Amino acid sequence: MAKHPFLHFLLLCFYFFPPCTPLTVETEALLNFKNQLKDPLNFLHSWKDSDSPCEFLGIKCDMVSGRVTEISLDNKSLSGVISPSISSLESLTTFSLPSNHISGKLPPELANCTNLRVLNLTGNNMVGPIPDLSGLRSLVSLDLSLNYFSGSFPSWVGNLSSLVELGLGGNYFNEAEIPEGIGNLKNLTWLYLGGANLRGEIPESIVELKSLQTLDISNNNISGNFPKSIAKLKNLNKIELFANNLTGEIPPELANLTFLREFDISKNNMYGKLPEGIGNLKNLVVFQLYKNNFSGELPAGFGDMQHLIGFSIYGNSFTGEFPVNFGRFSPLDSIDISENQFSGGFPKFLCESRKLRFLLALENNFSGELPESYAGCKSLERFRINLNRLSGKIPDGIWALPNVKMIDFGDNEFIGEISAGIGFAASLTQLVLPNNRLLGELPSELGKLTNLERLHLSNNNFTGEIPAGIGAMEQLSSLHLERNSLTGSIPPEVGNCARLVELNLALNSLTGNIPQTFSLMSSLNSLNLSRNKLTGLIPENLKKLKLSSIDLSENQLSGRVPSDLLTMGGDKAFLGNKGLCVVQNSKLHVNSMMNICTANHSQRGIFAGKSVLFSVIASALVVLLAGLLLVSYKNFKLREADRENELEGEKEVDPKWKLASFNQLDIDADEICNLEAENLIGSGATGKVYRLDLKKSGSTVAVKQLWKGDGVKILASEMEILGKIRHRNILKLYASLLKGGSSFLVFEYMANAKIAEKCHKGSENSCLAGTHGYIAPELAYTLKVTEKSDVYSFGVVLLELVSGRRPIEEEYGEGKDIVYWVLNHVNDRESVLRVLDDKVVTDSVQDGMLKVLKVAILCTTKLPSVRPSMREVVKMLIDADPCTFRSPDSNADKNGKVFL
Repeated sequence: MAKHPFLHFLLLCFYFFPPCTPLTVETEALLNFKNQLKDPLNFLHSWKDSDSPCEFLGIKCDMVSGRVTEISLDNKSLSGVISPSISSLESLTTFSLPSNHISGKLPPELANCTNLRVLNLTGNNMVGPIPDLSGLRSLVSLDLSLNYFSGSFPSWVGNLSSLVELGLGGNYFNEAEIPEGIGNLKNLTWLYLGGANLRGEIPESIVELKSLQTLDISNNNISGNFPKSIAKLKNLNKIELFANNLTGEIPPELANLTFLREFDISKNNMYGKLPEGIGNLKNLVVFQLYKNNFSGELPAGFGDMQHLIGFSIYGNSFTGEFPVNFGRFSPLDSIDISENQFSGGFPKFLCESRKLRFLLALENNFSGELPESYAGCKSLERFRINLNRLSGKIPDGIWALPNVKMIDFGDNEFIGEISAGIGFAASLTQLVLPNNRLLGELPSELGKLTNLERLHLSNNNFTGEIPAGIGAMEQLSSLHLERNSLTGSIPPEVGNCARLVELNLALNSLTGNIPQTFSLMSSLNSLNLSRNKLTGLIPENLKKLKLSSIDLSENQLSGRVPSDLLTMGGDKAFLGNKGLCVVQNSKLHVNSMMNICTANHSQRGIFAGKSVLFSVIASALVVLLAGLLLVSYKNFKLREADRENELEGEKEVDPKWKLASFNQLDIDADEICNLEAENLIGSGATGKVYRLDLKKSGSTVAVKQLWKGDGVKILASEMEILGKIRHRNILKLYASLLKGGSSFLVFEYMANAKIAEKCHKGSENSCLAGTHGYIAPELAYTLKVTEKSDVYSFGVVLLELVSGRRPIEEEYGEGKDIVYWVLNHVNDRESVLRVLDDKVVTDSVQDGMLKVLKVAILCTTKLPSVRPSMREVVKMLIDADPCTFRSPDSNADKNGKVFL
């Protein structure tokens, strides 16, 4: 080499200053790629044509050739589409853009990058079919999960025999079976096919995946028995098969998977006893099989596990005593054994590690006293053991747990008092203790629970007065103290609970007046003070409250019942109060069992002394009234004549009609206005509907002729929006005709059977706001439709979208609707997640769906004044954009486990 110093120099130059020609081509390709992207945070500012691409952010080059080998731009908020220019990068080995907002289709030219080893586009918004990339035989990692890809499932992946990681889950493929060719991927360690619209059985060829560590085929329609072949995959540490249609029992061979750490087969149709050997899987961290049909006792080996963090088996039929040592050696974070038939004493060691946050054991047959050990479980956030047969006193320390948000011990046989230490439970939002044998006075320290939202203490033996400190609970929305032995007056401070929606103090021995301050509780929807010893007048200002339920019966109240409250509650809400009466000229006194209000004795004396004067005044009033009635009658007849003339006159052709068409249907204004009475098919509060056969096109349409007046106003801009809507549950608007106060709407015509289908089992006569299931509750006592009524109906539509359910279904129960059903499923996060449509929800959209669900619940609040305005709804929906999420790395948990 020493003899050729110049050659040596040239080699050094090529090493440190590689040729510029390929750099120019690759720079151009990268800049084209950049130009197709939107970069709001300016991460790509270093990408300039004056620089070497090796200096670009996220770019790596080969040290010798200088060619681009890697593009890695993880979670950079990039949007736009992928330019086909990437295919010019012949040396590219890694193309990784996870957790961005990339849209559009995957360029088929990417198949030219034959050196590609890593292709990671998980967590974007890409659409369309995945092009055939089977020629990329060097691929080691392919992750296209959590996008919106559609079309055929890419069965060609079975040809990529070098693959170690494969993620295709969370997409919208056509329904397909798992290809047999999956068994060719003998190097595969990570397989994520969750939520990919797969059906059929798991192929036997999966037994060939000897290196597999993670198997995730959750959220599909996989059927058949749990495959025994899975038990032969000795390296498995994670099995996710939840939310499928698997049947049969867990094969005993599963106990041979000694590396298994996470196991989830929840929400299937599996049954039988758990193999005893499952208790020997000492490396288990997460074990979940809730909502199946398993029975028998739990293997005792669970009590010896040392790594268990999450354990959820609710909704099965397990019996017998719970393993005595369960949790004694494990750092348990979450356990849910609810809705089973466990019996015997309550397990003592679930919080032995002092890390337990969620303890749910409701609806079992546990008996005996609650172990003292839980008094020191300061990590607890949710503690639910309701609907058991537990008895004895609740350990004092439990009342003072500093982080607990929910204590639900209802429907047991607990005795004793609520400790004054309850004041230290500063995080408490729900204290639910109904149907026990608790006694004593309610501690004043309850007033320190300023975050409390629900206080349910009904059907116990509490005595003494209601603490005035309850008025300091600014977040309180539900207060139930009924069926106790409370005495004294109702503290006026309760009126300070401005967020209170439900107040029930029935079946106590409360005395005194109903506080005037109750009128300050503007959110109050339900008020029950029945079966007490309350006296005095019913406060007139209670009519300010838009109550949907009121019961003041069986007290000692007196005076006149405010007409608004009588309208709301009817007779039954006020019966048993001998001193109450209703005004005689009230429409509601007809058929009423209530006393009619009459003047008292002294008033009658005064009245008698002035009878002559009254007669004179009465006579004058009669004359005046007769004159007014005559004038009113004439005006009424004139209006009737005008209305008939309007309807008849509108049949005439008027050249000034404004026709706005939203469809290619050929519509003639003359034809629309010439409606015949024999074609009338319906009439409602807003106008008449006619069936009309169009002469030019031969099509049949429905024409709605709106009544004139302020009650019905149509704006052209609103009609244009309605005309653009295309939805299977909304009738198409073809056109509108406007002139002055006259309006015609032209809709698609559907037979009654079709209309019923469009209305989601609603009334055949109306698909609008009057359809059962969409009606705001206040319309039961007022016919005035407001914006807030429309917000309620819109909220119901949001609930349909989020849950995939109809407004009225048999499952809800007689007389119940989707709003009732949803509100009974929002007590905890686990229940909330069950509301979401399991055909749509994935980890990538779950948070967004929960935000929309929250908006829907706000919209369907019973009290109109609490509902947001439509402007606020729109803003909340914009803020609920579900696309801004951070996806985990390709080898991380795609399911984002949430316990409870």
